[in-house]
Amino acid sequence: MKKGFSGLGVLILIALAVIAWGAWTYNGLVKDQGNVERAWADVESSYQRRADLIPNLVETVKGYAKHEQETLEGVIEARSNATSIKNEIDPSKATPEELQKYMEKYLSAQGEVTGALSRLIAVSEAYPDLKANENFKDLQKQLEGTENRINKARNDYNEKATAYNIKRRTFPSNIIASIFNFDEKPNYKAEEGAEKAPKVDFGTSETK
Repeated sequence: MKKGFSGLGVLILIALAVIAWGAWTYNGLVKDQGNVERAWADVESSYQRRADLIPNLVETVKGYAKHEQETLEGVIEARSNATSIKNEIDPSKATPEELQKYMEKYLSAQGEVTGALSRLIAVSEAYPDLKANENFKDLQKQLEGTENRINKARNDYNEKATAYNIKRRTFPSNIIASIFNFDEKPNYKAEEGAEKAPKVDFGTSETK
């Protein structure tokens, strides 16, 4: 009787240990998944900060370069396209395939914004009064800072997505990930794919 109770006690302890491990692993995956989603939200927030600067920048340039209508319209159109894509899906509820397509489309549109901004900044070279305008110089500095934020946010997202994906594929946490459907999160690598967003180069503008 005593021997049987001892064996039952061992089984209970093993069961409790398995449950505790399962709960700990599950909570860890939930935390990591949340970190990935917050990191992507930071990417979108950084791009939105840039979008918020564009109308003021366009109005400032328009005051000195009214004949650059095509360039000005190109920036506004690229901004509008990129902003509208953000509302197409809820990334936290999308399948991995849907999220991958969304990210590629979203970042491709942001790349178009970057290219349009580069062309707009280049326009200033032909307008000395515009280059000397304090509001224009301030907007340039803000855009430079925003580009740095965007790059940092994308790198942070990739780091968190990679850590999460490794955990969900690694034994034995992959067991819990499979049981509770922890989907893979896509990575965004700037050096790969057509969705690469070129860096806005302000180095040719003499704003100092």
